Amino acid sequence: MAYEATLEEESKELARLYKNLLKGTYEELSKDDLKNIRKAFDLAVEAHKDQRRKSGEPYVFHPIAVAKIVADEIGLGAISIISALLHDVVEDTDYTIEDIERLFGETVARIVNGLTKISHLKKDDASIQAENYRKMLLTLNDDVRVILIKIADRYHNMQTLGSMPPEKQARIASETLFIYAPLAHRLGLYTIKTELEDLGLKYTEPEVYYDIARRIKETKEERDLYISEFSSITKEALEKENMKVEIVGRTKSIFSIRKKMIKQGVVFDEVYDKFAIRILFEPQSKDEKHDAWKIYSIVTDHFTPNPVRLRDWMSQPKSTGYEALHTTVMGPKGKWVEVQIRSKRMNEIAEKGYAAHYKYKHGKEKETGLENWLNKLKDALENTEANAIDFVENVKLNLYSKEIYTFTPNGDIKSLPKGATPIDFAYAIHTDVGSKCRGAKVNGKIVPLSKELQSGDQIAIITSNNQKPKLAWLDYAVTSRARSKIKNALKEEQKKLGEEGKDILRRKLRSLKLKYTEKTINNLVNHFKLKTSLDLFYRIGNGSISNTDLKNFATQQSNVLYSFFKSKSKRKKYDPTLSEANAITQKFDLLVFGKDEETLPYVNAKCCNPIPGDKVFGFVTINEGIKLHRVDCPNAVNMLANYGYRTLKAKWIDSTQREFKVNIMVSGIDNVGIVNDVTLVISNAMNVNIQRINIDSEEGYFEGHIRVSVKNIQQLNTLISNLKSIDGVTKVEREKDKKK
Repeated sequence: MAYEATLEEESKELARLYKNLLKGTYEELSKDDLKNIRKAFDLAVEAHKDQRRKSGEPYVFHPIAVAKIVADEIGLGAISIISALLHDVVEDTDYTIEDIERLFGETVARIVNGLTKISHLKKDDASIQAENYRKMLLTLNDDVRVILIKIADRYHNMQTLGSMPPEKQARIASETLFIYAPLAHRLGLYTIKTELEDLGLKYTEPEVYYDIARRIKETKEERDLYISEFSSITKEALEKENMKVEIVGRTKSIFSIRKKMIKQGVVFDEVYDKFAIRILFEPQSKDEKHDAWKIYSIVTDHFTPNPVRLRDWMSQPKSTGYEALHTTVMGPKGKWVEVQIRSKRMNEIAEKGYAAHYKYKHGKEKETGLENWLNKLKDALENTEANAIDFVENVKLNLYSKEIYTFTPNGDIKSLPKGATPIDFAYAIHTDVGSKCRGAKVNGKIVPLSKELQSGDQIAIITSNNQKPKLAWLDYAVTSRARSKIKNALKEEQKKLGEEGKDILRRKLRSLKLKYTEKTINNLVNHFKLKTSLDLFYRIGNGSISNTDLKNFATQQSNVLYSFFKSKSKRKKYDPTLSEANAITQKFDLLVFGKDEETLPYVNAKCCNPIPGDKVFGFVTINEGIKLHRVDCPNAVNMLANYGYRTLKAKWIDSTQREFKVNIMVSGIDNVGIVNDVTLVISNAMNVNIQRINIDSEEGYFEGHIRVSVKNIQQLNTLISNLKSIDGVTKVEREKDKKK
């Protein structure tokens, strides 16, 4: 329906909006605050006077609505309200940041500038959405209020999305589900997060949204009767114990019901917990936890609890600050009912998130929670070389995933994302502990570094000064901190190995009667189909390029030069340099999928036509198997936002960089220290890692079975040769892989 109003009606509406803006504000406002808010309101009205929204209404209605959300629903103070009123002024009018600073001070100017930077991000090119996300998160370094106001801005845009054309509705809704809803969740804005998810579903899958909404409406009367019956029994029992409570029933959001239907593979009628009962209490003692458990005890006296569905978020609040006691009980008529028990303070934190959480903190404690979260985010931002899609995956995993709570040997708690391993734990303690991690004990038992940790585990990290980060660690490290630290260390190690390779190459070329010149290096790079001289030096250093390979190159060079001088007509056939594009393409000779780097059948997507070397991902189609897309494909963000469960990580690799698992049998005379000698030889071999070792000894004879990871056959042959040279070793041979 189009907006229609006279100028007089609009003036009255502006007066009403201003009066309503300051009703129910969460923070107390001083006289100076009220004066500055009025000044910002008047400036916004003046600045936007000639602008209209798509619906036809005055544009200034939007910043006023955003300021109202900021004041009431997020619960921020005067500076944020003023910044929200002015958030589009610099972007859309002649006012400058300098004008804002002069009129309202440095803090407001900094926040408005942060919001303006986000607005400058391109909005119509879906392929750079992930990059926009990275840039937006970087504004957290300016002020966390920038993101909170931006969430309010998006929330109001979603509420008024109906006036937009369908293609824009789908794009904005997709971006909301992809970026803003998870971010609102992570900042504890559960009400806004729920609304964003429902509105996102409304415009991305309207048929699904309206079908679930209709079914919820049809069952409302029956549901209300049930909630009333449950509540009356519960309230009567609690009032007998002089507990002051408010009991409310709420239907689960349309988005969460849809999510359950997909996850559980059921239809609407088969989702058993479509609503929850919330018990809000005024503490009767100084100990809120005691009162909450007392309510739990009374409720479970009347209704049988499901023992596996008890969640205590009071003893260990979520990192968002959320506190509550959740249980599921068997209610009347044999129906499971989720019961959430919260004090009024806990409920404020659940509704307002950041603002309420810090209202109840004092001094340094006030900043701790937010600082911890921002530090996690900065770890994620550290790895600036990651492509945007990988970056988003890392951030969403580390900041939005379910958490587990683990303990150091001294009993200190460490919060990690679900799926974390001892490597993540080690880096969470300190970079040096992570880099020198040789093993781990979980609950007193030595475990593989790939073991998935569980809440309540107590972990002791075993370190060694000789240990260094390994490429294999990236297969099971999940936190951004651990992965970025490992990658940085591997780059340093690669650089060091490259320097050694450079010296080795000088000596090898001299023995082959070839000069060490820039032209020779370029010819070698092209001969081995590499990208840079650093790649060449690294492969010489780690043994990927052997003496035989270099001799073959020298022979080929001699043949080419002979042909070159023999006949001028053959000169055209000799081209010492491949085109750079061709060299890069040829370097990537294998496409692998997933964490295990599997080779799987696939077809190239016609929408973006990826080629070897492109940054890519796989998308599992319904009828055509895996389709390969570039990460900057126009359809990429939509697929990731709506069908993330059907996407596969994929990458082109240089097969010479892969690690291969090999079993070796070693036997001989059992000398004192033979085990130490064997492990020392393997440890000193470049880029050879021990996966498993088992040595048995009997009556002066020993036999060992060792599993190692190597880059190539040259490394394996060198290792076998070195093992044979150990005093007492009589036999070394490669075994068939027994898939242990």
